Amino acid sequence: MPKLKTHRGAAKRFRKTAGGKILRGQTKMRHILTGKRRKSKRALRGTTTVSDADLAQVKRLLPY
Repeated sequence: MPKLKTHRGAAKRFRKTAGGKILRGQTKMRHILTGKRRKSKRALRGTTTVSDADLAQVKRLLPY
């Protein structure tokens, strides 16, 4: 079988942890930030794990 290619768009948006989970950045932090409370913006700073519903699809895009 040939090698599988990594989806380059997904590789820039997700990263794998040592335990096999996949991390993603938070949404809603690109624009219209003046309408959001400071506490909300602070909570959106870090990363979070990909939901179980999307996990299989993201893993297919990132084979390695």
